[in-house]
Amino acid sequence: MLRIDAAKVKPETNLDGKYLLRCSDPKLPAEDIAVGYKQLLEVERGWRDMKQVINLRPAYHRLEERIRAHVILCCLALLLIRIIETSTATTWNRIRTEFDLLTSPPPTAQRALSVSAPS
Repeated sequence: MLRIDAAKVKPETNLDGKYLLRCSDPKLPAEDIAVGYKQLLEVERGWRDMKQVINLRPAYHRLEERIRAHVILCCLALLLIRIIETSTATTWNRIRTEFDLLTSPPPTAQRALSVSAPS
């Protein structure tokens, strides 16, 4: 039988809907730690979005300079996406859809096809 200890649940309910963050720098104020954490979440979301939007695949570079160049290009792409989102107040997926509509070829007129039966 499952039993819930109400005395143990009560203190835990005080933490519902709150973040518990730990930082290695005791001099940082709690607000700065929270802002940094939220920015981290934004960066992680950005990487996920970018990988989906530009079909980013694993890069198999061996030379350090190529690895660095690849990472820099990815960071610049993410920065560009965030600047566009901020200045247009819309999501990158929405913007990408609009771009696709602009760059798609116009629909061609439907042609009636006459199909003749084999003789």
